Amino acid sequence: MTVGEAVRQRIIQLCQERDISINKLSSISGVTQSTVNNIVSGRNNSATVSTIKKLCDGLGITIDEFFHSGLFAGLEQEIK
Repeated sequence: MTVGEAVRQRIIQLCQERDISINKLSSISGVTQSTVNNIVSGRNNSATVSTIKKLCDGLGITIDEFFHSGLFAGLEQEIK
């Protein structure tokens, strides 16, 4: 799994846990709907830390809480 795939899955997981839609996440985080849609659809595999921080703010969690998931354990090396 790549970092981009893990970020995508984590966003989807957090939205499901909170019973909010991707559209609602966009609205509460201030990240454009197209950006969030591109991340969760896999069209954007390189979300910036700034974007992830805004999504975390909208979800009411810290960046540490976002990345504190088994999804990020043992990720593949990106540079080969």
